[in-house]
Amino acid sequence: MIKRIKHSLEYLIDKSSQNKTSQAEENLLNDFALNEYQNSNWDETLMGNPNEVSQHIYDNIQIRIGKKKPFTPYLKYMAAASILFLVGLGFFYRPNVTAEKQVSFKTSDIPKSIELSDGSKIYLAANSSFQYPEKFMGDERKVSLLKGNAFFEIAKDKTHPFIISSGEIKTKVVGTSFHIQLSKSKCEVIVVTGKVNVSAKGQSVDLVPNEEALFTAEKLTKQLADKSFLVNWYNTDVTLNQTTLKQVITILQYKYGVSFQYNDERVLATPLTVFIKKDATLESILQQINYITNLKFKVYGEIVRVD
Repeated sequence: MIKRIKHSLEYLIDKSSQNKTSQAEENLLNDFALNEYQNSNWDETLMGNPNEVSQHIYDNIQIRIGKKKPFTPYLKYMAAASILFLVGLGFFYRPNVTAEKQVSFKTSDIPKSIELSDGSKIYLAANSSFQYPEKFMGDERKVSLLKGNAFFEIAKDKTHPFIISSGEIKTKVVGTSFHIQLSKSKCEVIVVTGKVNVSAKGQSVDLVPNEEALFTAEKLTKQLADKSFLVNWYNTDVTLNQTTLKQVITILQYKYGVSFQYNDERVLATPLTVFIKKDATLESILQQINYITNLKFKVYGEIVRVD
């Protein structure tokens, strides 16, 4: 029987795995692995940060074999080199650490809409800010409402949940439509169709159509939604028949991202019928209200005052 003679590198690796190498032998392994790593072509855009990828691979190996061994430099470089070897064989590797290219979308004084790469449509109120990936990657579709209000029509995809971060809360859906209204003091999620899960600060509620989640003062509660919010009035003409000025103001605040100031709260009970065209400017609607009520609403930036 011919005794198998191990290659010196294989011998040193075996010896290192048994913690029997000298410092000089460990240095030799490190130098060899580093040289191979530095002379290889790593595409960071395609494969991610090499240090993070190497650590991720090694951590998974340790979990599988049930051991915890210090992450020596030569093992780190060899883990990275193994990815290059797989790419060279034609395997396509895209680790989770690869970042999605983020796009920021902001509105000024009128609402606007966008369509995402998965077919979902977002109707953003005036004076609002939204962030989303140019193309969804991974197991989840994640976006952020950074400021203001929006109406979401989410394309159904059971294998890739859609998650919206808005302030302190997260809204998780598969395919549905709903409002999210975000301000400094609170956040509201109002469901129009489908099912929605809302969570914040260790609290969680499930919503169905006509229900609303309200997060304020660190507390998440569920309640019935105002019927006026059960339509997409960002993209639909709306007629408010024999309603109160308070109800009209509420919708205008969300649609145009403004706040109203008035000295006499009794004006809020004023009855009126208002037609709100989907692409109407705030000023044109206020002119309509001023004509009906004989009040004088004026716009000062993001504040509307009754003079």
